[in-house]
Amino acid sequence: MKNRFLKCITELGWFNAFMYGAARLARRTPLRVHRYYFVAQRVAANPARAGWGRAIKVHTLSVPGEIPWGYPRPRDVIAERFRQGGHSLAAWRGNELAGFLWYQFGAYREDEVRVRYCLTSPHSAWDYDVFVQPHLRLGPTFSRLWEEAHLRLHARGVRWTCSRISAFNPDSLRSHSRLGAVRLGSATFLAIGRWQCMFATQAPYLHFSFSAASVPQLRFNTDALEHARKRESLCHSGHR
Repeated sequence: MKNRFLKCITELGWFNAFMYGAARLARRTPLRVHRYYFVAQRVAANPARAGWGRAIKVHTLSVPGEIPWGYPRPRDVIAERFRQGGHSLAAWRGNELAGFLWYQFGAYREDEVRVRYCLTSPHSAWDYDVFVQPHLRLGPTFSRLWEEAHLRLHARGVRWTCSRISAFNPDSLRSHSRLGAVRLGSATFLAIGRWQCMFATQAPYLHFSFSAASVPQLRFNTDALEHARKRESLCHSGHR
């Protein structure tokens, strides 16, 4: 037990480990605890094409009727995503659904808590719910999905893709770090029934909600990241 606690602190840090412990204890109560980091990743102009995984085929899912039987998400959630303008890519290995990811332009209303993420730059997109079947997670499915997503996003003029990741998921944190993700901020949500409280590192910083109609909005501007990247590129060029 002690070793698990120390490992949790090492992987997540003191505060996140404390919040993770609170979230686990809250499972036996009406209280729900969620803590997210928001990150942005540069869209590759020419994503690396892996030499393996050619058997994985990636196709678009455009309407609820194209969602296959056994899809591991509730139908009402899927319908709401499409209603918002969501796009989905599905990876197939033969007749088996190997994985999927979703992306959206402009704004996206979160599935787990009441919050709306708004992207102020037309050159950005929101990606979410990247899923790979457990028995295929050591294979090329994830790479094939991201390769196809980057090709489509770049062709549409998108230069940065943003997402939220759980502060309680060290594997996801490490994965995004390896991919060069830039951290944009964080938010913690406490919810009991229809009551919700949000603490965030950006405006509105603190928000109390007592009904489904009260939804805070968090805005993310990737243009600042693009300008910083160009300045850094110019600095490197000047030192050569």
